[in-house]
Amino acid sequence: MKAIILSGGKGTRLKPMTHTIAKQLLPVANKPILFYVLDQIIESGIDDIGIIISPETGDDIKKNVGDGSRWNARITYILQSQPEGLAHAVMTARPFLQDHSFLMFLGDNLIQDGVKRFISEFESKSPDALVLLKEVEDPRLFGVAELDGKGNIVKLIEKPKEPRSNLALVGAYMFKPAIHKAIDHIKPSWRGELEITDAIQELLQMGHKVESHILSGWWLDTGKKDDILEANRVVLDDLLKRNVKVEINGGTRIEGRVEVGEGTVIENSTIRGPASIAENCKIVDSFIGPYTSIAAGTLIEKSSIHHSIILGSCRISDMEHLTDSIIGRNTSVMRRKAVSRSVKLFVGDDAFLEL
Repeated sequence: MKAIILSGGKGTRLKPMTHTIAKQLLPVANKPILFYVLDQIIESGIDDIGIIISPETGDDIKKNVGDGSRWNARITYILQSQPEGLAHAVMTARPFLQDHSFLMFLGDNLIQDGVKRFISEFESKSPDALVLLKEVEDPRLFGVAELDGKGNIVKLIEKPKEPRSNLALVGAYMFKPAIHKAIDHIKPSWRGELEITDAIQELLQMGHKVESHILSGWWLDTGKKDDILEANRVVLDDLLKRNVKVEINGGTRIEGRVEVGEGTVIENSTIRGPASIAENCKIVDSFIGPYTSIAAGTLIEKSSIHHSIILGSCRISDMEHLTDSIIGRNTSVMRRKAVSRSVKLFVGDDAFLEL
């Protein structure tokens, strides 16, 4: 069995951040989202993985993931020249997939407890497709599955205006090679894309067996700024363990589940978890509140930060209350005396802000 991870796209909803970093590499709890996906695929027993990349961000993905040796996996990069839909991505990957059954996983999605049980169900029941579903508040934003009274899939519709179900297709799918023939029969949707939802519907119409698995745990689609902050909150809340690798001086308090990387210095500050501080940071005269992640090489001084993500090599100074923010790499944020006490920011790489 093989796997493909979809890591293309332009990340339009996350600009300006995605001008300089692929959206799948944005960190959650100081770890790129894509790395969680790779960890879960390897945990399931699949080590032959194709990563769909785009011309805009493909080199960034390659640089960070490499050849897969850190996961003991074989990584093949597959260029999708235009973002023409999920089914088009499968079509692009056909030379890699050949006649193998495969897992398709969206590279900007996080799923609680991974996909190991999902894959085991596919192997035991052996349908032509197995789709992961999750109840959502607004199904109009997703591909939606309609089930009959016995729980069988009877219809799938992409982003319906009037949904007849609240079961959305989550970003993980299992397929047998029959999906390729189904994709050959579909046409672009009103969005101009080859939709994987339409291809699965075509499988049903061709008489193939399509089954579903309803996810009970959390599912996070990290396509927007608030989604990434929520993913950071959930992962810190659910997965973080206390791991402090530095000496604590008398003026510093570390409360709750906090991880602090090697080489980090914390002086006269309070860190209240869940929070993640990477290696070689310096925190001075500051308060780091819950649901905050601070990446390597960052300096925080005379500041209070809550529910935020600070990427690497930043400097945050004299910020009385920085909250609900994402700050790009190599960015400086400093406060003038007249600024509002509470500030929310979404700033890309290599910026300088004097507030």
